[in-house]
Amino acid sequence: MTKSEQMSRVRTRHTGPELRVRRALSHVGVRYRLHRRDLPGRPDVYVGRLRLAIFINGCFWHGHECPRGKRPSSNVDFWHTKIERNRARDAKVAHQLAESGIETLIVWQCALRDCEIVAATVAERYRRML
Repeated sequence: MTKSEQMSRVRTRHTGPELRVRRALSHVGVRYRLHRRDLPGRPDVYVGRLRLAIFINGCFWHGHECPRGKRPSSNVDFWHTKIERNRARDAKVAHQLAESGIETLIVWQCALRDCEIVAATVAERYRRML
């Protein structure tokens, strides 16, 4: 399999990390919507009651500073440009959401060991709004 074929199989929605976060949120009783097209960046999860957009970011694709975010040693210019474009887009989307009064929460792939902690924090805020 060529690198191009391999990369074309990377999904953008309903990924494993996203499903873990959604399962954890459902387990603690948080109601949410998926991939709202009317919001900038189409957040992976949107909690309307809290006006909270949750993005579940892959460390590699979004340039996280962790071992999983390590950039490839081949085709360095291409990957540097691509990942920096992704980071700039993420910052722009967060700014647009903030201007709309929507808070942004980014959950990194490497932090999903603590997925239940993220869900519990959101659930606590959610219950305060009831």
